[in-house]
Amino acid sequence: MSRLTHLELYLKDHPEYVSPLVDFNSQTDQLFPFDFSSSNQELDLQIIADTASFSSWISQKLKENNCRYGIGGYDEHRTIYGRSELFDNLEEPRRLHLGIDIWADAGTPVYAPLSGQIHSFRFNDNFGDYGATLILQHDLDGLILHSLYGHLSLSSIDRIQKGAAVKQGEKIAEFGIFSENGNWPPHLHFQLVFDMQDYDGDYPGVCRFSERINFLGNCPDPAILLNQTFN
Repeated sequence: MSRLTHLELYLKDHPEYVSPLVDFNSQTDQLFPFDFSSSNQELDLQIIADTASFSSWISQKLKENNCRYGIGGYDEHRTIYGRSELFDNLEEPRRLHLGIDIWADAGTPVYAPLSGQIHSFRFNDNFGDYGATLILQHDLDGLILHSLYGHLSLSSIDRIQKGAAVKQGEKIAEFGIFSENGNWPPHLHFQLVFDMQDYDGDYPGVCRFSERINFLGNCPDPAILLNQTFN
């Protein structure tokens, strides 16, 4: 049985073991689907290079569409990573997004969707990086799965310990401000990873398109959990 099939069957058989990632009321809240591929003609480098301008653009889109949250990004080939040298390479830049982003105000609470333990955490303090980052490890009937939370507040990774137990539904973090989240508009990068490949407090959230098949095989679509969050 493949790891993805194992995960799908586990979640199908145990829907009660999955909790919402953020506060979301399906009766009153709406999600705005952000598109950061080249097909989005509204964004240019002048906007995305300046975090304040980029944040204003995000906030305006949410306000115009009466949405508390924006969402999107898995397997999306994005132009926005041109804002940071972190994603550039002479041979091939990294542009393919491996997680799902949830856009909302700084301070938005984040909850553990599954029980598990703290795998690792780190302040990845580069322009365009994750900023404060937390990774949990989950044992799902023998399947080891990791969940990564990027662009958090620094207080989210203060006074926590590797190996500490985390309960399903427990508040684990908050969305961070610019200076704490890698200099991005406030949002959460949520990613699932089977094999951490010796990474600690970090794992690529963006890959080269030529590496797409390998990375997507190790990082399943987080919608498999979020679909239960946003119903």
